[in-house]
Amino acid sequence: MAKKQKTKVSDQAIGLDIQLNKSEAFLEKNWKVILAAIVAVIVVVAGIFIYRNHKAAMNAEASTAMAKSEAAFGMEQYEQALNGNGADEVGFLKIIDEYSGTKAANLAKAYAGLCYVNLDNTDEAIKMLESFDPQDDQFISPSAIAALGNCYATKGDSKKGAETLVKAAKRANNDAVSPIFMMQAAQLYESLDQNDKALELYKQIKDNYSRSSLANDIDKYIERVSK
Repeated sequence: MAKKQKTKVSDQAIGLDIQLNKSEAFLEKNWKVILAAIVAVIVVVAGIFIYRNHKAAMNAEASTAMAKSEAAFGMEQYEQALNGNGADEVGFLKIIDEYSGTKAANLAKAYAGLCYVNLDNTDEAIKMLESFDPQDDQFISPSAIAALGNCYATKGDSKKGAETLVKAAKRANNDAVSPIFMMQAAQLYESLDQNDKALELYKQIKDNYSRSSLANDIDKYIERVSK
């Protein structure tokens, strides 16, 4: 019985040796491939880390540069906000170009689009606002989307304008601006003889945004499109 157990243990040891030899042979034969794979993983992980840190640094730098352009925008100096002052203010357009891919550059597109709207340059406004990626805020993004909707309407596409304004109202979802955007959209639908869609929006203003000043006179609009 002891001999059988000893033989079994010996067989296992031999089998283990064979497996180890196979593993060693595999490693010897493929070590370059394995090493390359390990290095590739390290490079990718390191690259992601460096990229994220670089992006964070770029975004912080861009945000600092944005401050003066935002101030110019607030003072309705739209040309300066776009192009800078030739000294310590670079302007939204340069921020978009030099800090591409950052959150600050994306926000600069919204500001630039609104600048073009105020400068009556509808075509450039549309280009800039369409390139803006809306974020989860309730001020800039809804305003940018609504501006785009009004630009579409200005260019004669009332249907697209109305649809975009409704999107802006939903994105904002507040008593301050949502009723304004919905009212604009409803009036565009009226111009398209789509009174059913206009009626739906007027009713939403009455039911969902009753605290808005626009809700005070909304019944006359409801009556007008209900005839």
